[in-house]
Amino acid sequence: MYAFLVVLEIIVAILLIVVVLMQSSKGGGLAGSFGGASAGFGNMFGVRKTADILSRMTTILGTVFIALAFLINLFFLPNKATNQQKSFLQTQGQRSLPAQQVPQVPLQTPAPTPQK
Repeated sequence: MYAFLVVLEIIVAILLIVVVLMQSSKGGGLAGSFGGASAGFGNMFGVRKTADILSRMTTILGTVFIALAFLINLFFLPNKATNQQKSFLQTQGQRSLPAQQVPQVPLQTPAPTPQK
C-alpha cells in the first residue's frame, strides 16, 4: 500500500508539473495553441475554456498531491521508523551524555599599575 501511494504521488507530481507548464498568464502558451482556429482541439474548446480547464486541473491535482503527502506522512512513516532511521537529535533525547568537566581556573586580579 505504501509503495502504491508513493508511485501515485509521483504520477500526480508529474501531471501537476505538466499542467502548470501548459498554462500561460497572457493566454499565449499551450493553452492558446489548443484554442487556435487551425487546431482540431481548438475548434471544440476556445482559448478561455482551455485556460479554465487547466486552472481547474491545477487546483485538483494540487489538492490531491497535498492530501497524498499528508496521508503517507501520517499513516505510514511513523510505523517504519527504527533506531537506525532516527536522526542524531532524536536519539540524543533518549540517552544522556556525561557532563563535560570544565577546568576550574582561579580568578586572578590584575596587579595595580604604578601611577606617575
